[in-house]
Amino acid sequence: MSKINFYWKLMAASVVVAFVVVACSIVPITGRSQLNLFPESQMAEMGLSNYSEFLKDAKLSSNKEQAALVKKVGVKIAAAVEEYMTSNGLSSEVSNYSWEFNLVEDDTPNAWCMPGGKVVFYTGILPYTQDENGIAVVMGHEIAHAVARHGNERMSQQMGMQAVAAGLQVALQEKPEQTQQLYMTAFGLGAQFGVALPFSRQHETEADKMGLVFMAMAGYDPEGAVEFWTRMSESGGQKPPEFMSTHPADDTRIRKIKAYLPQANKYRK
Repeated sequence: MSKINFYWKLMAASVVVAFVVVACSIVPITGRSQLNLFPESQMAEMGLSNYSEFLKDAKLSSNKEQAALVKKVGVKIAAAVEEYMTSNGLSSEVSNYSWEFNLVEDDTPNAWCMPGGKVVFYTGILPYTQDENGIAVVMGHEIAHAVARHGNERMSQQMGMQAVAAGLQVALQEKPEQTQQLYMTAFGLGAQFGVALPFSRQHETEADKMGLVFMAMAGYDPEGAVEFWTRMSESGGQKPPEFMSTHPADDTRIRKIKAYLPQANKYRK
């Protein structure tokens, strides 16, 4: 066995071992096993840093009524999250969360939640949420991303793929340059369309399901998610085919939400 092949196999084995050892983390509600290579305390610190940098240049909404409504919904969803986590012996997973909710002036229909519980809504999404229940749909979804540690999982996946790519480059060192480029291009396309994008769509579906549960526990109606995503689907603009997108196709998303509603409604108060 050549030294190159030995080192390649050793690196590949090390990556596999790391994946197996750390993949024992379980996503709340869905029960899916996941890979998280980074400490959550580190993720929360990164989230706070990015959040603080964002707010330096962002313009907070001057509409006090809308800002208060976003915060009201956020507080209720956060309380539901903590209730769920505590009742399932998972309170330590959100113990370092310091919840905060801001509405910023931006026409983009978007919202996000950083690891650690820092939430931002853009005013551009309010025409689609329309009311308090609609805000709860988005709030539950974005907070679910953070609670499910999707950011950690994406970073861990990227690290793993980089390690595999580096090992592949070592294994191909003795091959002609054209062959190396062919293999690396094939690997890149396979990683993008076979791993990264399907993974991202899975995260979106998972956040939808978890968000429905959290909003139901907070006293909102999960059925409103169908109406919200229908409005979003009608917002116009050309969208890529599902296999090329980070998000599920609108029809796919709505169909899966409808299928999960009976389960989410069990949590309604």
